[in-house]
Amino acid sequence: MPKIILEGHIVVSDADLAAVMAELPAHIQLTRLEEGCLHFEVTQSPGAENVFFVSEEFIDRASFEAHQSHVKSSEWGRVASNVERHYQVTEVG
Repeated sequence: MPKIILEGHIVVSDADLAAVMAELPAHIQLTRLEEGCLHFEVTQSPGAENVFFVSEEFIDRASFEAHQSHVKSSEWGRVASNVERHYQVTEVG
């Protein structure tokens, strides 16, 4: 089965930045514990505090889709509901 890789960035409004920053560590920790997660990293751009680079890798499409489902019903999903998402998802292998 091919791995799923997501690469890109999010742009967070000034109004949501504090809530996103507060919830981000828990979101990263919980995602890394998800079954099928091989890599998950979100880093703030050094040159633009409202931009965060996102890199994800899951063992297969089912694990990736389970992660997406968890996000929608999580506290992270609530606080990040208004962020602009700019992602590319690819299958490898």
